[in-house]
Order: sequence, then C-alpha cells, then structure tokens
Amino acid sequence: MADRSSAEHRLWLRSFHQAAPGAPRLLFLPHAGGSASFYVPFSKALSPAVDVLSVQYPGRQDRLAEPPATSVQELARGVLRALDERDDTPLALFGHSMGAMVGHELARLLQDAGRPPAVFFVSGRRGPSVERAEDVHQGGDARLIEEVAKLDGTHEALLQDEDILRMILPALRADYRAVETYRRTPGPRLDCPLVALTGDADPRVTPEEARTWSEETDGPFELHVYPGGHFYLREQQQAVLSRIESTLRRLGPGTGAAA
Repeated sequence: MADRSSAEHRLWLRSFHQAAPGAPRLLFLPHAGGSASFYVPFSKALSPAVDVLSVQYPGRQDRLAEPPATSVQELARGVLRALDERDDTPLALFGHSMGAMVGHELARLLQDAGRPPAVFFVSGRRGPSVERAEDVHQGGDARLIEEVAKLDGTHEALLQDEDILRMILPALRADYRAVETYRRTPGPRLDCPLVALTGDADPRVTPEEARTWSEETDGPFELHVYPGGHFYLREQQQAVLSRIESTLRRLGPGTGAAA
C-alpha cells in the first residue's frame, strides 16, 4: 500500500517550493489543457507559508506518453489515489475551470472517506447545477484551437506551432470531452466552506452562474468577482493570492487550515 501510494503521489502531484513545518496545505487543480506548472508562480508567492501541491493530469508534459483521461470522475479518482489516506493533514483545494469540476468530485470523494477539504476554492466555472449543451470536443482541430484562443489561456505562438499542437491536442480534446460530457451525479452536499472566484468578463461563466456553487455546500459560501476574462487569475494574481491567504488564516488550525 505504501509503495503504491508513493508511486501515485509522484505521478500525479508536483511540489515546486519548500514549505515551512506546519504550513497549511493547498492543492491546485488545472484547467482543460493545463498542467501543474501553470501554478509555479502561485507556489513561489505562497511558499513557504503554504504547502502548495499542483496536480499533473495524464497526457501532458512529463506524462505525455500516457493516454489522457476522458472523464472528470476518472481524474478525481486518480488524484484521490495519489493522496496518502494515512496522512491526516487537512487539505484545501483550488480548482480553475475544469479543475473546479475535478475538485468538486474530489471533494465529494474525500468527504465520503471522512476527510473533507478544509476549504474548496472554485474558479472560472459555473456550478454543476447549470448544464449547457457543448460539443467542441466533437469538432475538428481548427474549432478546438479557436475555442482555446478565445479564452486567452494559451500563448498565441504555441497555437501556431504545428509540432507543439500535435503534442497538446490529444490531451486538450480529451479534457474538453471530459468537461462537456460531465453530469453531476446525485449525492450529499459538501460540508466545507466554499469560495467561488470569477472574472466579470468571462465568456464561459457569469457571476450569477458562479453563485450557483452555493447550492453545493452546507458550509459557508463566498463569491468574489474580479476584473478580467476566463483567465482573470493571471492579471489578478495578487488579489487571488491575498484571498487564498486571508481565507486560510481565517480558518485557522481549529478548522484544519494548518497541519
């Protein structure tokens, strides 16, 4: 069990900076087409006061040779396997876009296992009760690239490099398939605090749709709207970091924000 857990941890989770002993732990879950390295600047800014981990999904970067997952639930189960069930250090989650969906399924699995997250930050995604028919993953490469370019989450030069596109398109299409075919299954609401963050000009989610995350928890709920589009958290990085730090500080060791 220990060997499997350790191997899964190395496969799925990345740690970029040293944390201080007893620092609160925060797990970042990337967006569709994203990778663990997207959160290196966040890890640098938060460390050593926060123990930052970032998820590496299969099919990209150092996991390029692996087939990408095709469902949100599959990704959530993979992350759960990577978390040592014997480690009782409370864990906060931060998921952006697709990562919010994966984080929600992961939070439900953790709660079922008696290890609910200390707090769940959801970013750039409407609540799971708001369903919308989407089929980008069924279209051609040009349509997929156009959709990604609209969201301004990938540098334009990368989308024009054919060699890079050949590497990233399979995982990107699988991620879009996971997002667009996801349907929330019935189950208990979360018990943990839930903090929703979004950009005021996000073409994929309105502030009203972000507010529907309040339906997913019996714990405290907050909504924070920032200037910007789908990737508002790049331009508003300092404000987002301040929100994370203040939330973890407010929770304090009594509710699990510190190990």
